[in-house]
Amino acid sequence: MTGKQTTNEPQHKRDLTRRKVVVLGGAAMAAVGAGSVLAMTASADEAGASSTSTSTASNNAETCYKLTSETTEGPYYIDADKLRRDVTEDQEGIPLTLRLKVIDSDTCKPLANAAVDIWHCNALGVYSGYEAMGSGGGGGGGGTPPSGSPTGSPTGAPSGSPTGAPPGGGGGGGHEEPTDDERYLRGTWRTDKKGEVVFRTVFPGWYQGRCVHIHTKVHVNGTWTDAGYEGGTTCHTGQLFFDEASVLATAEVEPYSTNTTTRTTLDEDTIYPGNGTEGGLLKLKYKKGAIANGVVATLTMGVDPEATQDGTSGG
Repeated sequence: MTGKQTTNEPQHKRDLTRRKVVVLGGAAMAAVGAGSVLAMTASADEAGASSTSTSTASNNAETCYKLTSETTEGPYYIDADKLRRDVTEDQEGIPLTLRLKVIDSDTCKPLANAAVDIWHCNALGVYSGYEAMGSGGGGGGGGTPPSGSPTGSPTGAPSGSPTGAPPGGGGGGGHEEPTDDERYLRGTWRTDKKGEVVFRTVFPGWYQGRCVHIHTKVHVNGTWTDAGYEGGTTCHTGQLFFDEASVLATAEVEPYSTNTTTRTTLDEDTIYPGNGTEGGLLKLKYKKGAIANGVVATLTMGVDPEATQDGTSGG
């Protein structure tokens, strides 16, 4: 909060004022959800994270909001400056409305005019720009598998550097050069004066070695031009995650039901930090028994606008 408190102000009044600030956000969310026919899915981790954040804000005004966890950028980021809110193009899948709010984790003030990137695979686990790598870049896609047993002994010493994405790409590993000009399920848009940005996309699928997720970056201090967003720094690189119940529900819907890749669960994933909303776990709303009609996903991301977090070193 801004402004000074006088020494004559009773302690209980100061606590009440602070409590109003903390509770206000929850009341606004409740108003939005009133009368909705959508069902909220939430984990114990989410509830714990919310409780912790409220307690912290009440006991220590210096700490406003927990930093959202940093993760690796993954091999498939393309700085295409494709400015758009609807990134779906011709991709089939369950409609997903992604509502993100970006705030300064220290002051709780919204970050306006920040550039937010999102990118993710399609329902079958394929990334645009990297279709030749198959599902998640694990080396899939076409060809006849080798048969028989190898004969002879290898000779000579290996030379050069290994190439290709690691199995379960999209989590770790160095950047891969694009293999094609496709750019579906990728886009950048600016936050409004409330720090909010909304994307239209489809519910992501899965591929070898990774749970269902969306990649994101937040850029600040740059300049918006007709050509895109220029300059500035990347203050957050993270991933957004989906609870297991929602993913199981999507697996019954085409084209997700045709994805035969063995799925990695949220608990099995090596990138998800396991700390609920603080770690990027989205809050989801959809109609029970009818997830195919669409999902609304929301998350508030606390970032440090003074930091540089490009995700190349694991966050």
